[in-house]
Amino acid sequence: MSKKLSLGNDSLQPVQQPLEAIENLILNIRGKQVMLDRDLARLYGVETKVLNQAVKRNIERFPERFMFQLTDDEFFKLVTICDRFSTLKHSTSYPFAFTEHGVTMLASVLRSEIAVQMSIKIVDAFVAMRHTLLNNDQLFNRIESIEHHQLIMLERQDKTESQIETIFQALSKYELPKENVFYNNQLFEAHILMSQLIELAQKRIVVIDNYVDVSVLTLLTKRKQDVSAEIYTYKMSEQFSLDLEKHNGQYPTVEVYVSKKSHDRFMIIDDKVYHIGASIKDLGKKLCAVTLLNSITPEEILGKVK
Repeated sequence: MSKKLSLGNDSLQPVQQPLEAIENLILNIRGKQVMLDRDLARLYGVETKVLNQAVKRNIERFPERFMFQLTDDEFFKLVTICDRFSTLKHSTSYPFAFTEHGVTMLASVLRSEIAVQMSIKIVDAFVAMRHTLLNNDQLFNRIESIEHHQLIMLERQDKTESQIETIFQALSKYELPKENVFYNNQLFEAHILMSQLIELAQKRIVVIDNYVDVSVLTLLTKRKQDVSAEIYTYKMSEQFSLDLEKHNGQYPTVEVYVSKKSHDRFMIIDDKVYHIGASIKDLGKKLCAVTLLNSITPEEILGKVK
């Protein structure tokens, strides 16, 4: 018998400070790090059935490597071992699990600013989790099942936020390659590269991109406190103007200028210039490259776009 897509009428309030406990919501199922639909719905501030209905309408965007439904055995382990899922014991429908790529895709189908911003925070938590596991072989070997995973999560509950921050600081020290090529649907990999570039900046970040949206502002929140940020774009839509106003009211100011002098996309990080093969908001959707340019200075680029 096929399972129903939604879990029922569970109405959840949005989580106000998700990073404080977000790692506790990541489970290890089928050897993959995943989050369940009900937990994601709570983070996004929507009902589980609303989230699943949005997925159902766009099911072609969610192959099995992005999302899968729990089997009988997986569901039994979940409700037996994890106390917070005990209320699901008598449910006739099984939860859906979303991988990192599935979480990223959810932001595009839910189509809300909250979904975009929350998806980025959730993906950041996946990154933090993965680097912790890869850098600790003993810990990695112990996490072979949901039981072991839950034990580790309980032990680390009080240290979650500080560990994520430590890992983010470590990521910012990585030496980036001079070029990167992204293939179709490598959205997560492209997002990580952009995040690392922004976190590496010590003095300034300049984005030259004719098609920016709120996702670019969200990326710029990762920069260090004293790093300036400028955007040169073809035009300012009413929606982006509102997004910019809200951003600058909470985070260090991003200056935006209208310029119609550039066709390609560039990012200046201090004294380095990167050529970007697609708009940052679309980076990773199709084949494109990010390349460090050694033949031109930031001042030469800025002199052409101002």
